[in-house]
Amino acid sequence: QVQLVESGGRLVQAGDSLRVSCAASGRTASSVTMAWFRQAPGKGREFVAGIIRSDDITNYAESVRGRFTISSDNAKNTVTLQMNDLKVEDTAVYYCAAGPKMRVVSNGRFYSYWGQGTQVTVSS
Repeated sequence: QVQLVESGGRLVQAGDSLRVSCAASGRTASSVTMAWFRQAPGKGREFVAGIIRSDDITNYAESVRGRFTISSDNAKNTVTLQMNDLKVEDTAVYYCAAGPKMRVVSNGRFYSYWGQGTQVTVSS
């Protein structure tokens, strides 16, 4: 089992920056791929960013590319999402996910473990 705990979500204004983090514990060897997904009110879950920690390969949704950066501290088993130039449409609950090494990091079906989520609210 892998436990994931997100932190850092809060209310910010449009244009602000915010960093959310995900701490993994337990069988972290099973969390080669880690990612952030988000779910806005009334909408489905969508992929935001992912990282294959063993190869340091990252992938981003088109809507956040150039504004968000995902990084991993393998020694601390944490993954961080740095979000810059936040927009109102970035408002959502952000979930951390972990799973084995995979070819398609954007597909939530391949992730075995999920955190409880952290709320990010961007006001205009």
